[in-house]
Amino acid sequence: MGGPPYDCLANPLGAVRLAFEKAIGSELETPSTHPSAFNGKDWGALELFRHFLFQESGLSQVPILNPKTLRWVQPNSLVRYRGMIQDMLGNEFYAGAYKDGNLWRTNKFMDVSQYPMGSSPDMCIWERRLLYCVPVPGQNSWTEPSSEMEPNWSSQTREKRRRMDDEDNDPMDLVPDDEIKSSPITKKMREDGLPSPSQSRDTKTTSSSSITSTFQSVDKDNLPCLVKIYDSPESELKLNDVFEFIGVLTFDSELAVEKDDNDELSNSFYDDALVHLPPNKVPRLHCLIHRKLAVQDFLPGSPIIEPKPHLVKETREALFRHLTAVLGNDEVAAHFVLLHLLSKVHARVDDVAVGKLSLNLTGLNKESVSVFGTRLSDTFKNLLPFTNCMPLTLEYLNIASLAPKKDYQANRLVPGVLQLPEGSHLMVDETRLESGSLNSTGIENTKLLKNLIEFQKVEYDFQYYKVEMATDVQLLIFSEGKSNIVPADVIVPFQPSCLESTEMPVAEALEAWRWYLATVRSLPHSIGSEIQKVVEDDLVAARQMDRSLGSRDFSRWLTMARLISSSFGETSLSKEHWEMAKEMERLRRERLK
Repeated sequence: MGGPPYDCLANPLGAVRLAFEKAIGSELETPSTHPSAFNGKDWGALELFRHFLFQESGLSQVPILNPKTLRWVQPNSLVRYRGMIQDMLGNEFYAGAYKDGNLWRTNKFMDVSQYPMGSSPDMCIWERRLLYCVPVPGQNSWTEPSSEMEPNWSSQTREKRRRMDDEDNDPMDLVPDDEIKSSPITKKMREDGLPSPSQSRDTKTTSSSSITSTFQSVDKDNLPCLVKIYDSPESELKLNDVFEFIGVLTFDSELAVEKDDNDELSNSFYDDALVHLPPNKVPRLHCLIHRKLAVQDFLPGSPIIEPKPHLVKETREALFRHLTAVLGNDEVAAHFVLLHLLSKVHARVDDVAVGKLSLNLTGLNKESVSVFGTRLSDTFKNLLPFTNCMPLTLEYLNIASLAPKKDYQANRLVPGVLQLPEGSHLMVDETRLESGSLNSTGIENTKLLKNLIEFQKVEYDFQYYKVEMATDVQLLIFSEGKSNIVPADVIVPFQPSCLESTEMPVAEALEAWRWYLATVRSLPHSIGSEIQKVVEDDLVAARQMDRSLGSRDFSRWLTMARLISSSFGETSLSKEHWEMAKEMERLRRERLK
């Protein structure tokens, strides 16, 4: 028995086309289902790809799109793109189905129709969403695939595609620009005053020239991607989320959209002129399937699934010893750094981000931070998927663009330093901050940093108003004294006892520590009624002994206790770990005296 009459990997549009023909019954003189009944929704094509990707283990064969693989991946083949949703460009219309003589054809998952379209009244106009995605800010190299080998297309596959080219004009054969511009339906739509299907719903969209200038200087080491979404509700995809998009690549390194003042293409059915992201700079991916990525999805290989207690404990001890060595044998600081690495926002109560544990290591100057700050930075880069550093100087505060800002002329969200996805780590070096005056930008940036560390929110500037966006970013601050610009949850005076350099851990150890941090950080946690009574009594007693203690201190103690339990792989607080939290707090407060 032969295989399927399509190749999901090399010719995904063939699978889409065959599923479309089957769904409408195109072999009949009168189609059994009119294409308008789909209204742009799936007609069975996605099930073919789900079967190929997840039941036939085809996912591992799909190349991940990046600057290296872009050199050999084929247009109109199946690819994966991993990135953060940096901007949402709205919706666009397109000619989803049309008649070519007596045959119905579809343009779904395509940029350009494979056949000239007539002015048939039966044409179906559908919608798709546009997402501008970028590589995740601060993504570390160990999260990338070690190698992406070019697929060895079999002679059978090549022959199959050659036959399809001869029989049915493969979608890779794009219609020339002059045919697009002179398309009868395009002219008719303009004459009738109807909106072009490629035009965004956003009526504030302005001339494409401004948008063009925004994307012309793309960093060649960081490949953006314009992702087109078809079959998912808007609530599934949010700004700053990290996704893997699997779909049809449309990219041509030699194709450029020419633009002049009377560019008719800007009124056509196609999106290139709408957003004017040059195809030779920004590839297009027509998404078939997408999935939101967690930290575990960036771990190379096959991580251990069940966090067994003995394994968690052994891994914890090994990681703690390494952190202690990195920090010059300061065990107290190493304990707090470990808890800091495990912290995350697991709930929000009013304006309180429950679970965060920002850390301020004090007692550092320019010289010592160049040693220990560099060590910690290198360590975090080897352990965490997304790490970022901020040199907090007066000049930086006065000129940096920390918050994303809406550019209404280009109709684009201009990214800021603090536009970071969930699970990012930000290291702030305040040791080079000197006295001086802050300008209006510096004052605004200071407010942004305080808002981030206290509430885990970032204000996005939409010129006429501001929108608070919730985030989840771990913050570690280096400073000589207590930071007033970035007031952390925990302040720990740093007291190293040696300057000896540490050895680079072996690959097996790094893999185990990455798995440990990702797995333990995601564990659920609860407090039983018995231990809750113990905690309440201890907090009352502590308040009676020290009237300066407040709700913020007690919240920090509870967070520390929860993180200590999680660090041992436990999902409920024990009295032993509550006592450990109290002891860590005692040691910390002694250093502050």
